[in-house]
Amino acid sequence: MNRRHFMIGTLAACATAKLPPPAPKKQTVLILGGTGFIGPHIVRALVARGHTVTLFNRGKTHAELFPELEKLRGDRDGKLDALRGRQWDAVIDPSGFVPRIVKMSAELLAPNVGHYVFISTISVYKTLDKPGLDETAPLETIDDPTNEDVKKNYGALKALSEQAAEKAMPGRVASVRPGLIIGPGDPTGRFTHWPWRLAQGGEVLAPGDGSTQVQYIDARDLAAWLAVLVERRTMGTYNALGPAQPTTMKQVVDACNAAGGNQATVTWVDASFLDKQEVHGWSDMPLWIDPVGEMAGFGQQSNARAVAAGLTFRPILDTAKDTLVWLATLPQDVRTKVASSGISADREQKVLAAWKAHG
Repeated sequence: MNRRHFMIGTLAACATAKLPPPAPKKQTVLILGGTGFIGPHIVRALVARGHTVTLFNRGKTHAELFPELEKLRGDRDGKLDALRGRQWDAVIDPSGFVPRIVKMSAELLAPNVGHYVFISTISVYKTLDKPGLDETAPLETIDDPTNEDVKKNYGALKALSEQAAEKAMPGRVASVRPGLIIGPGDPTGRFTHWPWRLAQGGEVLAPGDGSTQVQYIDARDLAAWLAVLVERRTMGTYNALGPAQPTTMKQVVDACNAAGGNQATVTWVDASFLDKQEVHGWSDMPLWIDPVGEMAGFGQQSNARAVAAGLTFRPILDTAKDTLVWLATLPQDVRTKVASSGISADREQKVLAAWKAHG
């Protein structure tokens, strides 16, 4: 082959080779909050990808975090002066619970921000009575939209908050609806019960027969995806639920047991028996709800839109291991509080004994 033919062949090969995608444009991002559970994960994901982050909060929760970042002080409920006249490419809002307050910040920022990412919840849905429900399912409503009792009206107020953001910035909002957010840093213990309890060994009570499907998302996976949404300026509404494939409670419990060195033996107890013993799903048995009646579709909602928009998930085993590592770093009193979610040890043993006597 002469030199001319070699060069032509090389150029042709280069022309047909798949070039790597261009690096995402660096963004300036405002986070309303940023120091609670998911906030620090969001900050770290953005900073790791080279974006410039500003935090706006009251400075009352973990104020020592991120000393290298710009911090603006104020209060979402009317004290927004620090945001006036400032410009950002995007805002991420993980702290909006009341539509009146979301409206204030969204309207103030609308002229100077191109993209508003609102962290909502799957609690916005009126019912989960059918498997496969997607983002078009009916939403919770409230007779008095000025009622700001978040504990009683959480889902309805979150739905109205989504609408408030969209009205302030039409066509520029991404409403992200996670379910149970888990992983290191979770102060609620809503998932932590399982890796912690199983790591203690002995006989462990588990709900149902293990076949119930469950959904959750590691806070770090959610945070990484929010960064992608910002970079791509993605709009619309998304169920931020994992994993990618249907997953059963048994698969989760087995992974949590493996994370702790397989120290425990697991006894699965019939859901109807648990009900008679007043052992409740979600509270006594975190992550799990018996899928009957209006909850027949629980753990089986569609996440297809989010996956198509780039949401990915790490294995539950990794989350369980990392949760145990994080727990080990906490002071004992804090660790005990976080890990004490779910059924108490004494009550667990009583229910197990009753189950065996039941035959």
